[in-house]
Amino acid sequence: MCFPAFRNVNLPSALAPLQGPVFRGLWFAWLAANLTMWMNDVAAAWLMTTLTTSPVMVALVSTASTLPVFLLGLPSGALADILDRRRYFAATQLWVSVNALVLAAMALLQVLTAPLLLVLTFVNGIGLAMRWPVFAAIVPQVVGRDVMPQALALNGIAMNLSRVVGPALAGALLAAYSPAAVFVLNALLAGVAFTLILRWRSEPRTSTLPGERFWGAMRAGINYTMQSSRLRLVLLRIGLFFLQVTGLMALLPLVARELHGGGPATFTVMLSCVGVGAIMAAMRFPHWRQRFSRDQFIRIGTLVHALMSSLIILVPEIWVAVPAMLVIGMAWISVANSLTVAAQQAMPDWVRARGMSIYQMALMGGSAAGSLIWGQVASWSSVRNAVLLAAAFGLLVILATRRLNINWAAEIDFTPASSGGVPQPAIEIGPDEGPVMVTLEYQIDPARATAFAAVMDRTRRARLRQGALSWGLFRDTAVPGRYIEYFIDENWVEHQRRLARFTAFDAELRALRLGFLVDGGAPVLRRYVADSHVERTDLPL
Repeated sequence: MCFPAFRNVNLPSALAPLQGPVFRGLWFAWLAANLTMWMNDVAAAWLMTTLTTSPVMVALVSTASTLPVFLLGLPSGALADILDRRRYFAATQLWVSVNALVLAAMALLQVLTAPLLLVLTFVNGIGLAMRWPVFAAIVPQVVGRDVMPQALALNGIAMNLSRVVGPALAGALLAAYSPAAVFVLNALLAGVAFTLILRWRSEPRTSTLPGERFWGAMRAGINYTMQSSRLRLVLLRIGLFFLQVTGLMALLPLVARELHGGGPATFTVMLSCVGVGAIMAAMRFPHWRQRFSRDQFIRIGTLVHALMSSLIILVPEIWVAVPAMLVIGMAWISVANSLTVAAQQAMPDWVRARGMSIYQMALMGGSAAGSLIWGQVASWSSVRNAVLLAAAFGLLVILATRRLNINWAAEIDFTPASSGGVPQPAIEIGPDEGPVMVTLEYQIDPARATAFAAVMDRTRRARLRQGALSWGLFRDTAVPGRYIEYFIDENWVEHQRRLARFTAFDAELRALRLGFLVDGGAPVLRRYVADSHVERTDLPL
């Protein structure tokens, strides 16, 4: 680790993770990277208002920035889980840096058109799509579980500090010079972020197993998400929230224009207020979490955002909009941070980048859809009506999701645990041979069949989350209380990989299954591998 150290001090609890030099260095890199993102978005959004008068084209700037995350999030997450995360993180920032140079050059040459600006914004979004999952996966590796909420809140502070500084710098350069000046500074800062990332010396991940294949890694990420009820719920909540809040943010340049005395400076000040409000809220999170649950954070934040958005539209005065945007920033980060913490705690490390990429896909999918929907509403009706309808949608979401809680009674312990290992096979098996079928035979008290079925349903989801292709449970027709569980892995190496993903939660679930056995022993376990010779034969039936 090559980041400079500074003397440890008694930082406030919200800033405690910054005492770790690894997290501190990566946090500064993340701050610089996000400065480039916000400066690019502000300059592109304002430049678009000078290139076209279409509300749809203005809103599509936000769509072009976020849609790549929706389209490419899962492949990026798979790569972040199977490649060296340091190198991959650096490569994603290099992509953003090169795109920033191209955009700056074209702006200086004054050859940018509205469609070309959308294309370059989309290409920049590809870099963001690749970058976010790997950083989200790195954070839990470099901080302890006890301070992870504070670390994630600090990431939100970096995002929102950049939202303050970035638009302020962009606004000053827009007023004094032109969008080209913003893009040039953006390219320089992107290079600084790239340099900071290269200075990080990560601990290499070691494994006796070969690396996962790209398509198999994506399939495993999807399987985990489909079988995790907690993660699916978080994805629904974040998608709906960003579908709502994008109504204001995607149309903010036009909202700023319609304020009495509004202009470029108003737009950047309003964006900065969102960031200031978010930072103020994040510093209070440790105290607020002692009083409010995650669900209360989300519901109150959603309601406050809807009310403040409506206030800005109904009272189009700068002196109303500025404090309202401060409160909107507080509401925004309260909801987003609560859902991000819930998502991080709903998955183990081996699938974290893929899971967080799917989370980001849901977030950006809601944002991209919201930009398109509310932009189209604005073109059909007015900016005023579009923002008010988005706020009303937020109120409907609160009512529709009032019973979908993420304040779970107990967190899942994903600490790695021993599965017992794979015994040395009596026959030679190649790593790609398969599929592999595993069977376990249980003899239980028939009177406990209902309770056993409930535990085995949880087992089904756990096996599939670990990577099994299929799972089944059969009752013996001749012996009451005798069950056969089977599940299938893609090949021998994937079977070993699934066992390597065994956690403390899986150990607890195994203990529950063993508690049903009438003899108090262990289930009879057998492993089978597909016979490739039979598959190759062309003998007649």
